[in-house]
Amino acid sequence: MTLSLSHADLANLSASEVRAAIRDGSYTGHTAGLAAGKLQCNLAILPERFALDFLRFCQRNPKPCPLVGIGDSGDPRLPTLGHDIDIRSDVSKYRVFRNGKFSEELTDVSEHWSDDLVTVALGCSFTFENALLRASIPVRHVENGTNVPMYRSNIGLVPAGRFGGQMVVTMRPIPENRVEQAREISSRYPQAHGAPIAVGDPGQIGITNLSRPDWGETVEVKPGEVPVYWACGVTPQNVLLDAELPVCITHSPGHMLIADVAEDAETTILLTN
Repeated sequence: MTLSLSHADLANLSASEVRAAIRDGSYTGHTAGLAAGKLQCNLAILPERFALDFLRFCQRNPKPCPLVGIGDSGDPRLPTLGHDIDIRSDVSKYRVFRNGKFSEELTDVSEHWSDDLVTVALGCSFTFENALLRASIPVRHVENGTNVPMYRSNIGLVPAGRFGGQMVVTMRPIPENRVEQAREISSRYPQAHGAPIAVGDPGQIGITNLSRPDWGETVEVKPGEVPVYWACGVTPQNVLLDAELPVCITHSPGHMLIADVAEDAETTILLTN
């Protein structure tokens, strides 16, 4: 019987130790706040014949889709992000989609792996939250031990091939007198979505109700705070669904791949247009 571990049990572990707990099935929760200082990654795993257009889409939309790693066709390793990563088992929850429809949520996708699949790793906003916390800027969902709230927006994306749509954003309540500092700090992490894309009224980006996130969990905006919105790595999940690929695999929202590289490492990938 596999020992079940809590988020608190993993709080002081290294990235490789957290991945080991995920790989053996002892932890299946969200990864916010774990392996402080290490890059956390959103995932898109898709058939090779669609990969180039998807990579073009990511390059054209770097705020929600900052490329940090690309695997070889059929290879579950990501050696530029960690020496022992096995993408089939090192994420605490995956989602499998077929023909644009949700199929199942799993903690291991080995049975679904095939030689034509390509892994694309994208930066995640979790990686700049540690810097906010070091500056004593509160991060409400980390304080609450919950997942960050995520919302569909009306912000259009630059299409590539069959890939296009609207941006998904995360929201964090920030004290009004710390917003500019939060903007400056997060701008240092372009591989983790960079600076906010909006501040204040959610209606300006098409969000009708902050108390009803599309993913994640609601957080309170306290007096003296304002909602601040960052581009979110769930964006490519929506784009992949709209493209109705025969199969694609993603992380479940909030359940990221934790890499061995530092959150401020130079991991930008350049592609030819």
